[in-house]
Amino acid sequence: MNRTTNDPRHPWARLTAAVRTVPDNRDEASPYGFATRIAALAMAQERVVVSLFERFSLRALGVSCLLALCSVAINYHLIPSPIEDELLPGGDAVAVVFDLAD
Repeated sequence: MNRTTNDPRHPWARLTAAVRTVPDNRDEASPYGFATRIAALAMAQERVVVSLFERFSLRALGVSCLLALCSVAINYHLIPSPIEDELLPGGDAVAVVFDLAD
């Protein structure tokens, strides 16, 4: 009663041998519009948010850049210019003009 699967008279061996002889005549092409449906489903999927940090990181980067630009704009008059130091050594434009006139 105990037969192995290697026995050619075993039902499983006969079934697999019969299946191997049948030709596969199915159409291998995908149905019309299949690629479009797959692409639409892929684009419709909502992204999975991994962490709270990932969700707000770009917003935090934008806010920090805006704050940096605002701080530079507010304190622009305090930044010393090397050109002004060369042209106006004393810091007084009227004195420089009078010196040039002499």
